[in-house]
Amino acid sequence: MAEIRKSSSKMRKVDLDQLGFFLFFLSLCSLFIGMGFAQNNTIPVNVGVVLDFNTPVRKMGWSCISIALSDFYASHGNYKTRLAIKTRDSRGDVVGAAAADWNRIPLEEVWLKWLKGWEGVILVRTALDLIRNEEVQAIIGPRTSTQANFLIGLGEKARVPVISFSATSPCLSSFRSHYFIRATLNDSSQVPAITAIFQAFDWGEAVLIYVDSEYGDGIIPYITDALQGIDVRVTYRSIISQSATDQEIGEELYKLMTMQTRVFIVHMVTNLGPSEIDSIQGVLGVKPYVPRTKELNSFRVRWKRKFQQDHPTDEISEPNIFGLWAYDAVTALAMAVEKVGATNFSFQRTTILSNSTDLDNIGVSQTGPYLLQSLLSTKFKVNVIGKGVRGAGFWTLKNGIIRNLNLANTNSNIYSTSKDNIGAIVWPGEPTYVPKGWVLPVNKKKLRIGVPVKDGFSEFVKVTWDTSINATQVTGYCIDVFDAVMNSLPYAVPYEYIPFGTLDGKPLGNYNDLIYQVVLKER
Repeated sequence: MAEIRKSSSKMRKVDLDQLGFFLFFLSLCSLFIGMGFAQNNTIPVNVGVVLDFNTPVRKMGWSCISIALSDFYASHGNYKTRLAIKTRDSRGDVVGAAAADWNRIPLEEVWLKWLKGWEGVILVRTALDLIRNEEVQAIIGPRTSTQANFLIGLGEKARVPVISFSATSPCLSSFRSHYFIRATLNDSSQVPAITAIFQAFDWGEAVLIYVDSEYGDGIIPYITDALQGIDVRVTYRSIISQSATDQEIGEELYKLMTMQTRVFIVHMVTNLGPSEIDSIQGVLGVKPYVPRTKELNSFRVRWKRKFQQDHPTDEISEPNIFGLWAYDAVTALAMAVEKVGATNFSFQRTTILSNSTDLDNIGVSQTGPYLLQSLLSTKFKVNVIGKGVRGAGFWTLKNGIIRNLNLANTNSNIYSTSKDNIGAIVWPGEPTYVPKGWVLPVNKKKLRIGVPVKDGFSEFVKVTWDTSINATQVTGYCIDVFDAVMNSLPYAVPYEYIPFGTLDGKPLGNYNDLIYQVVLKER
């Protein structure tokens, strides 16, 4: 009996071990089945992404969008909706033969070609393809303000929100279209920081240089009004065409050299390499400041890893502010879509008439108004603080120009425009003084100051000749006072002293004769 019990006990132990393994196996199966069941029960929501595929901004933006989707649904696995991304190239021919068929291009698009060229037509065709064939509920992009301007009316007509993380022109406004959402800072937010710099260095005149586009034109009314408010006069506007050649740009730059104003506000889109950066030392730049946090450092590491996987032959840089805004835009959209709930994301088709155009047959999103309200009410923390000048100081809306940004000590209500709060700046030409912002043009003569040559009272004015270098040296108390007055002017005036005498140190006349030389303008 004892042996039988022992055997039974051993058999029971084996059976329990096998049963334990079997139960563990069943639990894994149920987990995988449950995950698959949850995946199958999620509602895909089509979202269009329109980017320039061959540009650095596209590569940057797409990497950030991919990471945002991965991060969001990894931490919100119970959500019922999933964004299904449909990508399109804003410069590519995405509709194939349809876009090449000239007979099918509506009259309004022919007019659009004549006004803006093929870029607008291709972009509109891209959006039409996404809305009509993919039935996207939102469009992220495009990259530039000019491109976004084409899509605003289209999004309004189809009730599809257009979200841009890089179109910064103030011309693009929700007042023009309720379905345009800017997931970035408006360019006009830079204006207070720029005016604070002018106040700090007491500059009284400025020349505006900007590109002839929606991006360039948008900020100009804001900045001219702000400068006028602090008594700064805009003396000239240099408008550069997007198709300008190097020769045309050189001619415009020479025109600027012939003018008096030496403070230039430049608002353009350009990709500057290291060699170009070295050639513009002394330029003050204004850009958003993003504080270093653990979350940001973690994102940077993951972004570099993904970017290297997607583009192994490209040089790895750093994710810029537009990449961070792309991440935030996708996160906000995913949150807004989930708020709308498990509804029917569909389009209402219009009756197709024989004489109707593609724009007439685009259809209307039934969920668009609800998604728009959900987007506008979505709030989350964004790690961007004001505007900063890297290496020189910071500007904030509350405190103005400050030397160090310490979030724990920003309770002061004092707004400062003092240049003492700006660090050392290497100005163009490396002068030891702050540029006054105004000089005589290069094609103008210097101011000529007549100096009497006489015997006695050399402490006031003394003229000596240096025959070795064939030059004169003018010194004395009166000269020091005159130099001090000229240096205190808010603008620079080149001048030179002209002795009224012979090379051997003899006077050419008395004071009346010297004054008469001014009238004659002979010397």
